[in-house]
Amino acid sequence: MVIHSFLILLPLIFLALGGYVLSDIYSLSEETLIRIVTDFFMPALIFYSLYTSDINLAKTLKLFGAVSFVLAFLFVLSLFYCRFFKLEFKAFAPPVLFMNSGFLGIPLMKLWGGFAAMNYIVIYDQIQTFYIFTLGIIIVTGGFTLSGVREMIKSPLLWAIIAGFLCKHLRIPVWENLIQALGYCGAGAPALATFALGCSLKNRRIIADPHLLSGLIFRFVFGFLAGWIATAALNISGMERTVILVASSLPSAVFSVVLPLRYGINARFAGSLVLASSLLSILIIPIVFYFCSP
Repeated sequence: MVIHSFLILLPLIFLALGGYVLSDIYSLSEETLIRIVTDFFMPALIFYSLYTSDINLAKTLKLFGAVSFVLAFLFVLSLFYCRFFKLEFKAFAPPVLFMNSGFLGIPLMKLWGGFAAMNYIVIYDQIQTFYIFTLGIIIVTGGFTLSGVREMIKSPLLWAIIAGFLCKHLRIPVWENLIQALGYCGAGAPALATFALGCSLKNRRIIADPHLLSGLIFRFVFGFLAGWIATAALNISGMERTVILVASSLPSAVFSVVLPLRYGINARFAGSLVLASSLLSILIIPIVFYFCSP
């Protein structure tokens, strides 16, 4: 099972390495690639996946509860940790709370479980994206600000989430040709997202920090624990349970670096944790899959 899970990662490793190497050869812009993925390809994939998914409202609400619990669990633990060690919560919390369920999780689940697993983690990722642009902004700014609200309103991701959920659950018909076009555009999102992840890692460096190990434990161990408690409490089993457990144990999200930088917060710890957790995930993800097996 561990070897099989590692083999699933090989296409992602290849894509990420391609992004890492080519970003240096051709001086590719990390910001431009991330913008292309998050403002065009991902919104297309999100709407298409939500609209065509066979996941009913009851499962969606359970998933919302699971994601909310995972983030709340990590939020409380991080808050206590920062207060005990007198750390800046707005710098420590984002890479601990938010995992790479989009750029890494979506292509990973597509390789592991096909479109059924991918559609499920798309919803997981978009619930988390909602929290990134709400809770995340509150964390790094210390509260709701006009600039934060403006960022939320401008995000195509959030509008794709809202439109996808409304059209799906209110059964609002959408022109079939438009759905096919969005599906065609969205099909490129997983590969391009992994490529962009490799480009982003090129610009990261691991800086010695006594709390880096704690951050890794929070992200991997406590993330998995939070997902396990959530699935047990909500009676989630089968493929959905595996998706939640793996998603909750993924490395830190690239947005956990981007978000603090947009608001003038020191992102050195976040950058180190993104790089370290992404490299370690090559070993961690197969282990998580092993523990997910019945």
